[in-house]
Amino acid sequence: MKPLNDFPLAVRKKIRYVLTDIDDTVTSNGRLTGESYLALERLAQAGFKVIPITGRPAGWCDHIVRMWPVDAIVGENGAFYFRYEHAEKKMTCRYWKNESERKADRLKIDQLRQSIVQAVPGSGIASDQDYRVADLAIDFCEDVDALPQADIDKIVAQFEGAGAKAKVSSIHVNGWFGDYDKLSMTEVLFREVYGLELDQVLDQVIFSGDSPNDAPMFARFPHSVGVANVKDFIGRISHEPTWITRHRSGAGFVELADMLLG
Repeated sequence: MKPLNDFPLAVRKKIRYVLTDIDDTVTSNGRLTGESYLALERLAQAGFKVIPITGRPAGWCDHIVRMWPVDAIVGENGAFYFRYEHAEKKMTCRYWKNESERKADRLKIDQLRQSIVQAVPGSGIASDQDYRVADLAIDFCEDVDALPQADIDKIVAQFEGAGAKAKVSSIHVNGWFGDYDKLSMTEVLFREVYGLELDQVLDQVIFSGDSPNDAPMFARFPHSVGVANVKDFIGRISHEPTWITRHRSGAGFVELADMLLG
């Protein structure tokens, strides 16, 4: 990982799309600071397309895409993208799976909901679970005492043993049924909203993240940035970002915004 300060000016001038994780990337210690929100606003006002790529639930994503200075959002680790066109008052909700498939998945998720917390004492159902449409989020440090890595690995094994895909964020293990992730839905978003294949615009995209569930994005985008706390996952993340900020979490995202706007 190279220091963000060394990001070349010629490359910076080409960036048009700012993709970013939210938790512990834009937020700090579970809160959205004024500085981070202002960084999003400044980027949007400067003409960048700002697109959060998050594991957070559909209910939150509906609010974010309506109320934050963002162009679209990918949520629940790729289960959907939402886009709100303010002038037309039109919300687009594009899901990876159709309604009947999501209902079938929900039955399987409901079974896992109890079995995982029973198998891993100290874990909990994420407080935002009731606002989710496609996945199950198991809390290992957001609203519960932080669990050791062995217990986090056990949660992952419980999901995978049931045939689900599982990804670890900085606060939750998210599990779902389906062959998608943050990257695959991002590709759909670019194709359907912007009429672009990602291969055509890789030099125009920057992505920032902080944890193992961002690894597919780090691997795909040459201009990937980890906020400094990504170093907490060295050895446990399959693909590391190209660049790294000096500061952690939201302060690192502000550092990235300052670099792009400088």
